[in-house]
Amino acid sequence: MARHPEYQYLDLMAHLLEHGDRRIDRTGIGTLSGLGAMMRFDLSKGQIPIFTTKRVYWKLAVKEMLWFLTGDTNIRNLLKENVRIWTDWPLAKYRKATGENIDQLAFENRILEDEAFALEWGDLGPVYGKQWRQWRDAEGRVHDQLAAVIKDLKTNPSSRRMIFHAWNVGELADMALHPCHMVYQFHVSNISAEGGKRPRLSLMVFQRSCDLFLGNPFNICQQAALLAMVAQQVDMDMGELVWSGGDVHLYLNHLDAIREQLSREPKPFPTLRLLRRPDSIDDYRIEDFEVLGYEPHAAIAAEVAV
Repeated sequence: MARHPEYQYLDLMAHLLEHGDRRIDRTGIGTLSGLGAMMRFDLSKGQIPIFTTKRVYWKLAVKEMLWFLTGDTNIRNLLKENVRIWTDWPLAKYRKATGENIDQLAFENRILEDEAFALEWGDLGPVYGKQWRQWRDAEGRVHDQLAAVIKDLKTNPSSRRMIFHAWNVGELADMALHPCHMVYQFHVSNISAEGGKRPRLSLMVFQRSCDLFLGNPFNICQQAALLAMVAQQVDMDMGELVWSGGDVHLYLNHLDAIREQLSREPKPFPTLRLLRRPDSIDDYRIEDFEVLGYEPHAAIAAEVAV
C-alpha cells in the first residue's frame, strides 16, 4: 500500500525539528530553518491535498485565493468574507503610526464601517493579486499575467513560459509582506490526446519562505484550488501539484503544537467538486467549491508571526 502523501509534510517538519538551523528571524521569535524541499500531490483522481493531521479551514484558504484573483490589495473585502488572516500587518502599522492601542476586532470593524479609514489603513500595498493581474511595467503598460497564462494554455499548451509571479523588485518596499509563494508554473501532459486521453494540467509553485506549521497547509490547499479552477477553464484534467520551498522553517513558539501533530496518523484526503463552470477565472465564488469526505483530526491553535 502506498504511503499517505501527507507524510511528505510530516516528514519535513520532523526533519527540521531534528536538523533545522536555529536562528533569529525577521519576527524576532526564532525558527528552525532549512533550505530546499519538495512535495508532490496527485490530483488526477479528484482528491485534494487538504491536510488531515489537523483541521485546515479550507474555505478561508480558498477565499484568500479568490481574493488574490480579483487583484484587490485591501483587507476590507477579505473581512467582508470573515477572512482575518491579513489584518495583523495593517493593524501593526496603524498602532505604530498613531500610538493607539486599538484591539484587532475594533480595528476590523472600523475597516468595515468606514470606507475612508479602510482606504487609508486597510491597504497592503502591491501584494500578490496586484502583481498577478495588474503588473505595471516601466512604460506604464499593465500586464495580466494570469490571463496570459490561460491564453497560452488554450493556444500553446507545450509552452515552457506559462508562468506568473509576484516578485516585482521595484515594488517590494511598498508591500506589507514580501511575496512568499512567488512563482507559479503550469505544465500540460497528454497534449496529443492519443488514445482519447484529455490533456492533463499540472502546477508547480516555488515558495521562497514558508512557515510550515501554519502557512503551508493553507498554501497547499489554495494552490490545489487554483489548479482546479484553471484546469476547468481550459478543459483539462488535473494532474500534479508540485510544491517547492526555499527557506522552510518552524517557529520556536510552535514546537509543542508540531509535536502534537506529528503524533497523529493521516486520514484519507477529501475530494473536490466544482459545482459550476463560470465564464472566466474572474467569476468563481466560494459556493462553487464542494469538498467531500474531509474528516480531519482536531484543529491545533498557534499564533502567527508578524
